Amino acid sequence: MPHRFQNQALLLPVVLFLLLMLGFPTLLNIVYSFSEISFENLRSPRLSGWENYAEVLRDDAFWQSLGFSLRFGLGSAIAETALGFFLAIFLAPLIRQHRWTLAILMMPMMVAPSMMGLMYRLVLHEFVGPIPYYWELYLGSSPSFLGTEWAFSTIFLIEVLQWTPFTLLLFYMAYEAIPRDMCEAAAVDGTRPWRMFWAIEAPQLLPTLVIALLIRCIDGFRVFDNIYVLMGSGPGGSTMSLSIYIYESFFKSAQLGKALAASILLFLAAFGLLYASSRLIRRGAKA
Repeated sequence: MPHRFQNQALLLPVVLFLLLMLGFPTLLNIVYSFSEISFENLRSPRLSGWENYAEVLRDDAFWQSLGFSLRFGLGSAIAETALGFFLAIFLAPLIRQHRWTLAILMMPMMVAPSMMGLMYRLVLHEFVGPIPYYWELYLGSSPSFLGTEWAFSTIFLIEVLQWTPFTLLLFYMAYEAIPRDMCEAAAVDGTRPWRMFWAIEAPQLLPTLVIALLIRCIDGFRVFDNIYVLMGSGPGGSTMSLSIYIYESFFKSAQLGKALAASILLFLAAFGLLYASSRLIRRGAKA
């Protein structure tokens, strides 16, 4: 019992720090989301009930940004998880022999997303970008990578290229943690490599698969910096994520209550996704 209280006492500073740094702004955000607020009356907001939430839910741009975030987050998470899984298994023998190759594969992940967006903005620029130039030089015509038709595909590919190394690292570490004696025993019994993979290795990688999918889905759902630097909200709002919608409502339109209400909805959506995924992981662990 004393050890239990001692452990709780050690955790107390961390808990207090989190409550101060995260709890107070969240509480203030909730209060402001139910208030009629502007930059002039930040210190004396007037409660307006559910008006801000009703205004958000009536806004077509909100539903468009929500649909984009869901489509982008889920699609990029599936693509990154599938590619990372395949590359981790396929490149595992090479990485075991040459550990430095893992550092090279991790390089895209080390670049800040905003810098990645700026880099691709220059590379894909319609007039000065090298990719459109050589595309048109050798193929006759170049698509507008930052235009309406290609906007989603462009940012989707950029996101996958940058964050697939993250899932690759997760799967490689999980794959290396599988006890080799199980595989050796199966090999002695005459188990073929594909059968060994599906019956022994793949089930042990399943928890990592769920975690990687969850992390990348949440990260893709709340994406902001690389898309905003690359093309903003896009032509006709075609690349407006929910985070960009909140940012533009707050700083460009000065609709503070509406932006804060949308941020609460984003928080609830992310929390709901995290909670549902954790329940699924627990059920899988019990099964």
